[in-house]
Amino acid sequence: MNWRALRLFAVATAALASVAAILWFLWLPNYRPELLPGERLGIDVSHHQGMIDWQAVADDGIDFAFIKATEGGDWIDPLFSENWVQAREAGLEVSAYHFFRTCTDGVLQAENFLATVPADADLPLAIDIEGHGQCSQAVSQEQVRSEVLKMIDLIEAERGPIIFYVLSGFEYLEDITNSRQQWQRSLWNRPDNDEWLVWQYSFRQNVDGVQGGVDSNVISS
Repeated sequence: MNWRALRLFAVATAALASVAAILWFLWLPNYRPELLPGERLGIDVSHHQGMIDWQAVADDGIDFAFIKATEGGDWIDPLFSENWVQAREAGLEVSAYHFFRTCTDGVLQAENFLATVPADADLPLAIDIEGHGQCSQAVSQEQVRSEVLKMIDLIEAERGPIIFYVLSGFEYLEDITNSRQQWQRSLWNRPDNDEWLVWQYSFRQNVDGVQGGVDSNVISS
C-alpha cells in the first residue's frame, strides 16, 4: 500500500505541476504590470517580428517602441525604416537601439548607428550589450571597454545621453553604464531599485498587431 500510495502521490504531483505550467504559460503572455503615475507601456522590436500592424499596437495600449536599427559596423535592420515611420504615424513615441559587437571598432559602430537613425527620436538612443555578436575570436575586457567608450563619445556628442541594456557577463562595464540611464531586465517583477528609465518585464507578451510574443517594457518619465 505504501508503494501504491507513493506512486499515486507522484502521479498527482506531476499532474498538478503540468497543469500549473500550462496555466503559467497561458497567463504569462497576457501579463502587464500595474503602472505607477508617469509610467507607460512599450515594446522593442526588430525584423524578427516580421511585418507589424502599428495601429493595432497603438490601439492595444502601447505608447512607445524601441526599434532595432543596426548591429556592428555595417549591418542595418531591413525593417528599421518601415517600423520607424509606421510606429510614429500610429502615434507611438519612437527610439532605436544598436546591438553592440564586441569585436568591432566602436567608431564604425557609432557611425553606422548615427547614419541610420533619424535625428528626431522621441526617447534616448540605446546600446544593447548582451553577447559577442558574430565575433569569431575572443576579445579582452580592455578592448571591449575601449570600443564602448569610443561609441559612447561619438553618439552622445551628436545625440545626447544614451541608455544601456546590458546583461550578465559585462559587469566590468558597470562604471560606464551605471553613470547613465538604465534599461533593466527584470522579468515579471518590478526592479527593486529606482535606477531604471526603461524596465523590460516580459520577453513574450501578446500585443495586437505583432505575430508571436514580443519584448515588452515600461518607461518611467
